[in-house]
Formats: sequence, C-alpha cells, structure tokens
Amino acid sequence: MSPVAVNTAPAQSSIEDIEQLKAKLKSVKLENGNEINLPPDNTLRRYQKAGIDLSNGYPYFPPKPEFFQEVSKIREDLREYKDPALRADKEKKALFGAAKEVKNLTKWIGTEIIGLQLKDFTDKQKDELALLVAERHIVFFRDQDLSPQQQQELGLYLGDGEIERHPQAAQVPGVGGGLTLIWEQGRKDKLQTGRSHRVPYGGGQFGWHTDLVHEAYPPGYTHLYQDTVPEVGGDTLWASGYAAYDKLSPAFKKVVDGLNGVYRSAHSYKDENNPDADRKPVERTHPLVRTHPVTGWKALWINQAMTARIEGFDKAESDAILNYLYGVYERSTDIQLRWHWTPGTSAIWDNRTTIHTVSYDYDGERHGTRVSSLAEKPFYDPKSKSRAEDLQLAGWINTPDVAARY
Repeated sequence: MSPVAVNTAPAQSSIEDIEQLKAKLKSVKLENGNEINLPPDNTLRRYQKAGIDLSNGYPYFPPKPEFFQEVSKIREDLREYKDPALRADKEKKALFGAAKEVKNLTKWIGTEIIGLQLKDFTDKQKDELALLVAERHIVFFRDQDLSPQQQQELGLYLGDGEIERHPQAAQVPGVGGGLTLIWEQGRKDKLQTGRSHRVPYGGGQFGWHTDLVHEAYPPGYTHLYQDTVPEVGGDTLWASGYAAYDKLSPAFKKVVDGLNGVYRSAHSYKDENNPDADRKPVERTHPLVRTHPVTGWKALWINQAMTARIEGFDKAESDAILNYLYGVYERSTDIQLRWHWTPGTSAIWDNRTTIHTVSYDYDGERHGTRVSSLAEKPFYDPKSKSRAEDLQLAGWINTPDVAARY
C-alpha cells in the first residue's frame, strides 16, 4: 500500500530523557581518557529512537588510508549499475498521487514534496523519486521521521546495492559505514582554523563543488538529512549542470564535447614509493560533459574545487576554458536554488548533474547525516542531446549570439 499524505513531525524524546542520556554519556571515559564528544540534542533524540550507541565515542572514524595508491584503488573494479529511475513510471503517479503537494521551487532546478515520509516509500515510489531527481536535480522533504538505518537503506536502494563508505570521514557509529556527518565540531581533519567573512566561502572551504569526483564510480544520488540547523544562515545552494551546458553557444559546445578533465580528491596522501615527498591528491579522468543515463541529457560536469585541468591542454589553455565555464555555472543565478533548512529535512540530489556549496553565514551547530549512492562510471555519448534540445525549450535554442555575458 502506498503511503498517504500526513503532517507528522519527527517524534521527540522528552527533555528529561535527553538530559539523562547526556549525563550518562558524559560519565563515560574513553580509552584515551577523553569524554564523549556529544552531538546536538536533536541528534541525540534521533539516535536514541534508532538505538544508536554512542558509548564508544562519537563520531566514528574508520582507519584512515595513508597512501594515495590505496585510495585510488577503492571501488576501482568494474561495476554494473542499473539506475532505479529506469524502471519508473514517467508520470510518477504513485509518488505524486500520494503527496499532499508537489511544488517546483525554481524554473530549472528543485522540487519540494509535502506530506510524505521517506521511510514509508514503496519500491515504485522510490523509482519515481529517482526519476524526479534525475529530471529536477534535487527533491526536498521536510519534517521527516527518519532513522540513520532507514536513510542507509534508501541509499542502498538508489545505489543498486552500493553506497560510499568513506575511508576517513566522520561517521555514525554502529551502522556499518556509509553515513557520514556534516558537523564541523566533529571533524578531525580541520580544513580551516577560523572563519573569515571577508573571503569567499568563509575562507579555506571548498566553495562550489561536486562530491567525490576522484572516484572511479562517483555518487549519483546523494541524501543529506539535517537534524540540527541554525535559525539564520547555513543555507545550501545548488546549480544545474543541464542548464549550465545549455547556456553555451553551439560552437562552444562542440569545443567541450568529448573532452576529458582531471579530477582530484579533497584530501592529500603520501606516495608509497616516496613517503618523504609532499602529499598529493588522488586524480581521476572523467568527461567534462557527462551524459545522464536516465534522461539522456548532457550536463556540464566540472567544479572549481576539484577539477584540476583539461586533459591534453596546456595549463594556460585549460585555465582559460575552465574559468569561463566556472563563471557560467557559478554566476548564473537563474539556474540556481538556495535552500534554507529546517530541522528534520531531507534533500536528495543528483551528484551527476549539479554543483553545490554552503553559505557560511551562521553561528552555532549544523549537524546532518549524508548517504551517497554510488552510480555508473561517468561517460559521454556523442549522440546524446542537451535538455533544451530534447525538450525544445523556448529561449534556450535558436537564440541570437550573446554580445556580452556579464
């Protein structure tokens, strides 16, 4: 039976229960003599309901690989991936028919579904959700009563049995990996020592990026559940790779179609052949323009944080092309969405067709759990079309040359 529209907010434990739990956890001494690093109260309520045990410490950090050769071999073997969206009813009757409301948030990116709980989805609704994400880039659900285990199960479904079990990121303990944290207070590998509002992205941050592009099979669907968010600020922004590609002239599309980029990891590692040398990131080659296996549309697949260069081009040539593309992608506000979080919100986006960034304009804590569903090896099909070409979108095709973009 399909779930029906409801207005149920996440279940809450009493203040007394949480205070008792915090006191109990604070009394625990870890092997290193430290106290447990407690997450926010909303997180504790969610974990308590889900039976997550924090008595061995929080977060959980898996053994960190030391050499980039180790990291480059992770999930490198050939994988067959069948996107669940390929099974979906194109009209999405099971999903839309059960929802209280479905509303597009902008013209080209982002949809919110109201009145459904992800934990109750049927397989048919999951398939249709995947198709909607493939078409609209990102879908939001507020007021979700969702355990980490249920979030993991949905990720495994969308990933055709595989999720990213990150080799070093902070994670939820006791669930077998794959639930990484968005929580500055829980980081070991600090990417910054302080936040500066005078520089882009708060200083030392990734800025616009796509997750795990150095992997042989990067994530497709990514699901972030935020249980603790600031009242003001801390928004996340996404931009459409379909639309960014369609903003290019027909002649420029021919230049970038079929080119490969070199993509690097966010972290650097030692070289096992020369351990005393400078640490370096893992690098992988993928197409600059990627064909989506479900929609068949082309998407610009670059990001300023982790696209190192264009394969086969001199640095000056590569920089000139990439910097132009970054400008189109990052500065076109008409193809972007800015989302203000509320506690208990899930966002599921397509990592294959978007870039995203956070706004570091907040105080206090921001805590969430993320599951990244692994997808296919990125590919470019020369026979594929852009979204505007396929749908014959007015204002995007057969338009006059642009004299000045900015």
